Formats: sequence, structure tokens, C-alpha cells
Amino acid sequence: MISKKMQAMLSKGSAIRAMFEEGKRLSALYGAENVYDFSLGNPNTPTPEKVKEAIIEVLEGDSVSIHGYMLNAGYPEVRQAVAENINKRYGANLSYENVVMTVGAAGGLNVTLKVLLDEGDEVIIIAPYFGEYLRYIDNFGGKAVIVPPNPPTFLPNITAFENAITSRTKAVIINTPNNPTGVVYDDETLKAMAEVLERKEKEYGNAIYLISDEPYREIIFEDAVHCYIPHYYKNTIVGYSYSKSLSLPGERIGYLIIPSCLDSFADFIKASGDATRTLGFVNAPSLMQKVVALCLDEKTNVDFYAKNRHDIYTALTKMGYQCTKPQGAFYIWCKALEDDDKAFCERAKQFNILVVPGTSFGCKGWFRLAYCVSNQTIQNSLPAFQKLIDSYKN
Repeated sequence: MISKKMQAMLSKGSAIRAMFEEGKRLSALYGAENVYDFSLGNPNTPTPEKVKEAIIEVLEGDSVSIHGYMLNAGYPEVRQAVAENINKRYGANLSYENVVMTVGAAGGLNVTLKVLLDEGDEVIIIAPYFGEYLRYIDNFGGKAVIVPPNPPTFLPNITAFENAITSRTKAVIINTPNNPTGVVYDDETLKAMAEVLERKEKEYGNAIYLISDEPYREIIFEDAVHCYIPHYYKNTIVGYSYSKSLSLPGERIGYLIIPSCLDSFADFIKASGDATRTLGFVNAPSLMQKVVALCLDEKTNVDFYAKNRHDIYTALTKMGYQCTKPQGAFYIWCKALEDDDKAFCERAKQFNILVVPGTSFGCKGWFRLAYCVSNQTIQNSLPAFQKLIDSYKN
């Protein structure tokens, strides 16, 4: 018999994965070209050519050591390369000692929460949020405290955020550019959040850590700007992944940035390496560490996402869907056509449209559409979206 905790997790499942699996079933029935699967954030643009070249270059080097163990935190030379790249881009002052290579952003989040949380510690997340945060927090006995959504901007409501902080608050997770809304946190918002956190640290006499989850950092449109959040608040930990920026989701490679000004910095760095081992990762994939170190200035094809964003947003809003125009990432956040967003998503399946209900992100009455698909899929889907909205008019 599996554990009761695992039984509870299985009973909840993942709506995103469930829709993805449903897409495979429907594709087998109707043909993939007749199924419009917008469920999973799986990039449909190839990795930059430099990545393939780097893989070959690394493999043609020392074929013994490249597949071996290294420090749990990763190769020092790779970490130094990451640090110097961040310094160049954001005016930081990092060295290899501030970087821990991780098994993607998810691995980095779990390492961070493993280091920080005692049983019953509170972690604030802001709706709509990436649903897996709930599981990651629960993994280590933490309690998720949810700040309600703040439409139409979906930026955090600062008053609600401040009211959520208690003496048990150990950490706050933010995600910018945001999954599922595509919202990018601006300078004013980050300054306000930092001011609240600094005041609450003084009030309660303990550190509150801000964890910035940034896998979509490189996918930003028009005049939106990604801010380097440790410049705003000293107790910030940055988690990053190359899954989206280099279209490498299956390779599971990313890193944590842990600034030297962080409270208990030395203990945190040591504990991060230990947590990487304790959680069973041992280390981030050795080959991919070496590869990304050669590709630090490479980016995915943002123009591909920009065109998809334009086409799907323009078409849906013209039909009458209420959508939040994304500033980054590759999702569109739309109002469901009925209060029950799960029922809406089930109805969409009648037209072979697969989208994810907003309740999976802590926000009832909305749905998420991942437009990281081929542009042809978007064009093919538009008549189905029109039929779906028309079905609510009859």
C-alpha cells in the first residue's frame, strides 16, 4: 500500500498533465492535425544551433570525466561562467560560490525549500500560481498561504500580500514572467513588495526569503523589462531553468543564484549542496552543465512566440474572449465563458480544444492556453474556438 500522503497527491493529480494525456488520446482518434492541444508548456521551437554544436564539442573532449561526479553544487568553472554572465547582464557581483547548478527550476525550488522549511513554516504564493508549488511546499512540511488574485492586472495586491505575512512566514515564491498569466512584475511592484518584506522582517525579528522562479526570463515582449530582483531585496534567491530559454525542458538543467548578502549565506550554500544530494539528484546533469556554459548568451526564437502571441490574442479577443495580453512567457490567460472553468474546459474538449482550468492555478473562472505550439496549430484551431464561443450564444 502506498503512503497516505502519496494517495492524497494522486487523488488531486495534475490538470495540465491530464489534459496533455487527453490530447494524446484524442489525436489517436481524430488525427493530431484535428486536435488543438494548448495544455502543456512544451516548446515547439528548436534549440539554438549553438546548443547542438556545444554538445558535440563537449562529447569530443574528455569522454571519461564528462560523465563523472563533481561537487554537488556543480562544476566550479560552470558556476563561475554563470556568475560572470549574470554580472555582465545585471550589474551583479557574483562568483561561483553564489551559484548552485540544479536539475531544472523545479529541482532548484525543491532544494531551496528543503534548506529553508521546518514543519509548519508558511510559504506565501500569489494566485494565479504554478500549481506544482503546492506540492513542493508540502514535500517539506510547509504550509502554503495564498494571496488572492488581483484582476485585471494580476500583479500582486500589496495590501493582501502584507496581510498574508505572519510570524511563521519563512518564504515567498514569485514567478515573473508569470505562468499562467504572462504578467511581468514591474519596478513599482517589486519596490513595494521589498518594502513590505523589510518591514515585516524587522517586526518579527527573522529573515523572510523571497524565491524568484524565473524559467521564462528570456521570453519577454515589446517594452516589458525583466528586473534583477536581488537588487530590490537582499534575501532573494533566484531559480532559473534553460527549459524555455534554450528549449531544453527534458534535459533538466538550471541553477540557483544565492547572493552573498543573504542572511545565513554560508550555511545556505553548504545546505544547498547537501540538499541536492539528500533529495537524490546528487548533482545536476554533468553533460548539460558543460553545454549551457558554452551557450550563456544564446536565446530561443522569441519572434516565434511573439507571432503566436499576436495571432492567438488578436483572434480570440476579436471573437469576444476576454484575455490578459501577456508581456512574457508563452501563455494566454482568458476568462472562461461560464463561472465553472472546469465545465468550460470539458465543453472545449467537444471541439477538440485542450486548455487548462484556472482552478488548477488557484483562480476560478479563468483558463490557461499555452501557445508554444506550431503556428499552424493556432490557425487550425480558430474555427473551433469560434464554434466554442458560439455554443454559449445558442
